[in-house]
Amino acid sequence: MRFQCLVCLLLAGLAYGQAAQPATPSAAGAKAEQSASATTDKAPEVKVGPDDTVITLKSFCADAAQQGDACKTVISRAQFEKLAEALQPGMSPAIRRQLATAYARMLRMSTAAEKRGLDKQPKFDEMMYFARMQILSQELSRALQEDAGKVTDGDIEDYYKKNEPSYEQATFARIFIPRAKQIVPSAVKPRPNAKGVKPKAIPTQPPTEAQQKAAEAAMKKVAADLHARAVKGEDPDKLQKEAYAAAGLPGNTPSTKMEKVRRATLQKDQQAVMDLKPGEVSELISEPNSGHYIYKLISKETLALDTVKPEIRNLISSQRNRDSMQGFQGNVDLNDAYFGPTRNPAMPPFPRGAKPPAQAGEDDPD
Repeated sequence: MRFQCLVCLLLAGLAYGQAAQPATPSAAGAKAEQSASATTDKAPEVKVGPDDTVITLKSFCADAAQQGDACKTVISRAQFEKLAEALQPGMSPAIRRQLATAYARMLRMSTAAEKRGLDKQPKFDEMMYFARMQILSQELSRALQEDAGKVTDGDIEDYYKKNEPSYEQATFARIFIPRAKQIVPSAVKPRPNAKGVKPKAIPTQPPTEAQQKAAEAAMKKVAADLHARAVKGEDPDKLQKEAYAAAGLPGNTPSTKMEKVRRATLQKDQQAVMDLKPGEVSELISEPNSGHYIYKLISKETLALDTVKPEIRNLISSQRNRDSMQGFQGNVDLNDAYFGPTRNPAMPPFPRGAKPPAQAGEDDPD
């Protein structure tokens, strides 16, 4: 979460020990609120001005001579929102409350740490150096993402023209033929025990390799027959029922109708069906792990540019973002004698407490 990563670093930069008291609402404002409350059943809206206090840290102040109620630190709405917007623009109220709680706690803790001289230790400088790189990397990622999002209508129109087949939408009747026919397991003849009593449970034998091949060959023949009949114009729903019956599958058969199909939604080896003309039937498509498919194109249209504008804008923006980040990734040699051999393509974990900079295009959870 971005704000959790950055809050430790940025809160220390805010001035503390502000002695400004909360602004007192004017008498005219108070009367106006009372009047509004009298004319409506709803509770009056609480308005907090930029200089009004939103966080008060009691018994915490810069002047050690101050005691009791006089020792406090107040943070105004303007001060807090400056921090919140820097960490995460548009932060939700729930997250703002979490940030305010973390702010108060860490403001106290960081002050105590400075009194102990923890900010003078050598490792503190190294941690700040690394944290600065993190923040700058995140800011660059954000800037690159904003640049990539500057897509003009001309960019969108050019992309649409070059990739027009991708925006064809079709309605199909698809027949699915299972890969193999159901094999009824053969029962093992029960053997009587020593007392001549047959066991109640009758185990079954799994199908042999020969049986499995025969079951697949049988359905392949069925698929070829159904394809020939589909080409002749027979009803796809009727052929689908016959396919399931031949496979020995009980119950309702799946619907053959497929609507709003686009090239990208199909498997790569089935995308050629988008090139069919209305009424045409595809070749028999066989998938080794599932079965056989027959497509019949019912209708096809090309989606209007205005319909797919948001989609194209996102595609162009994402591609530009990936291209802009490409130069910052890879092209690095690590000493395996020191780091050990690479176990997977992912980067090794960062030190405890550190968070790698978010890649452009990634959304932080918070």
